[in-house]
Amino acid sequence: MTGLQELGLSRFHFIESTSYDTWNLRGFNDINERLGVETGEPQRRPRHLRDGFETNWAKVPDGVVFRRIPHYAPVGEPGTWLLNIAKWKAHSMCLTQAVKNEQGLVAHPYTSFCGGWRAVLEVPDFVKPDIQPRVERVVNGFFERHRKLDYVRYDTPGSRQRGSLIGPIEQEIWAHKTCDNMSTLTTGLAMIEGIYARDGDGFTLGQDFLTNLVMFSNDKFRLDAVCLYLGGHEPGNVHLCRIAKERGLTDTFNPWEIPVYEWIDGAAAPRKLTDFPRHAIRTVYLPRQGEAGLHLVNDPFDYDKYKL
Repeated sequence: MTGLQELGLSRFHFIESTSYDTWNLRGFNDINERLGVETGEPQRRPRHLRDGFETNWAKVPDGVVFRRIPHYAPVGEPGTWLLNIAKWKAHSMCLTQAVKNEQGLVAHPYTSFCGGWRAVLEVPDFVKPDIQPRVERVVNGFFERHRKLDYVRYDTPGSRQRGSLIGPIEQEIWAHKTCDNMSTLTTGLAMIEGIYARDGDGFTLGQDFLTNLVMFSNDKFRLDAVCLYLGGHEPGNVHLCRIAKERGLTDTFNPWEIPVYEWIDGAAAPRKLTDFPRHAIRTVYLPRQGEAGLHLVNDPFDYDKYKL
């Protein structure tokens, strides 16, 4: 395996905000040692966050859940450029794509986005000052308004993942935390690697299958909307897509409004969305009563009616 110096890289840093207890089991420590990759300290203690130990804080403009978010250095430092490469796979939040992938840049324990109210109201004392004081009223207000608009799957019991229930309100909280995070990050290029895709829950459940696509854009929200559609889902049915537009982070979640291209011989050739194959990347996202645990979120959505 080639060393970093041979690749022309003087410094490469590895860190993961969760599951760091499995680094050795998954082979990361061995790979990093052989390639000379610097392994960072993922578990931030209160003094690390207070003193800024390899951490950069970002103030959240118009935040709903967070007032400030800490990111692992060098994220947010002057002169840096962010390349986001996500894996095309299913998760409780439908599909893990470019936007969700940047959740991993958030320093522990702030990175717990999908824990519902517990991960908002029962956080450690040193995290509480960085939570918006009116968070319950604001999030519940969003949630009730969305429920009254008859968006699909707001009446589902949700699914269990790693011992936690991921229901409609958990999806709402996760979407707002994600939007808070997105409002602090500038991505140079976002990519979704789908040579092989994976359905399932993002952890233990699922299988791999060949999809043979690599998709990229400098607009990660538009990229995710197109890739949700190509993954067999309807973006309008996913909490995050609609909430991101409500909050002004994207101008559309309608895949039919987004120009798409095919990269051929070093140039972008205009294509129709229907020129690309769709795949059934089944997910555990908000299953209905009696619905298969793995399913598609492909309910019809009226994009003209819900312009937001």
